Amino acid sequence: MGRMSPQSQEPGAAAELPEFAERVLEVAELIPPGRVMTYGDVAEWLGEGGPRQVGRVMALYGGAVPWWRVVRADGVLLPGHEQRALAHYRAEGTPLREAARSAEGHLPRIRMAAARWDGDISHT
Repeated sequence: MGRMSPQSQEPGAAAELPEFAERVLEVAELIPPGRVMTYGDVAEWLGEGGPRQVGRVMALYGGAVPWWRVVRADGVLLPGHEQRALAHYRAEGTPLREAARSAEGHLPRIRMAAARWDGDISHT
């Protein structure tokens, strides 16, 4: 895919992403609209790394891919990006569990049982 790292934004620079980061971003691009994978799901699908490593890749390089489709296992929206993610989820029809009125911030969560994608690319 040839994505460039943030450090390679200078003219003439063409530094490639680390190989693991490239693979994580490729998986994020495979996730169909309205579906999600957890950080751990992505690591398991790749057969390497773990949730923290996937999260780090998404934090550093995920802006160029559908980052909102790689989520926490508890379905809580990404802190600091809740409203942007929520707009994407609603536009794509991602199953959400609306928050109780008593819940702080009244932010919904992703309904993981309905939204989680198993990585089967034959059913996209």
